[in-house]
Amino acid sequence: MASKNTAEDPYEALGNAIILQAVKDYRAAVKKIKHNPKSRTAIDEALTIEKFFRGPLFGVITNVDPEFLISKIQDEIRQSK
Repeated sequence: MASKNTAEDPYEALGNAIILQAVKDYRAAVKKIKHNPKSRTAIDEALTIEKFFRGPLFGVITNVDPEFLISKIQDEIRQSK
């Protein structure tokens, strides 16, 4: 039986790409909220991505704790200038 090379697994690569894009989008939304706390668009975007992070698909794609991820991104933005 051939061993599975996860670096070449297209499903894992797709899952990683989805998570990375969600992280980038969430980081951008939280930055917008930091600069404009009343931005309804940024707040809605952040809440939608948080819902994805906490949803079942995220758990299928990765073993990362969604609350840890959300907290780390928010801390990163809080500490930035």
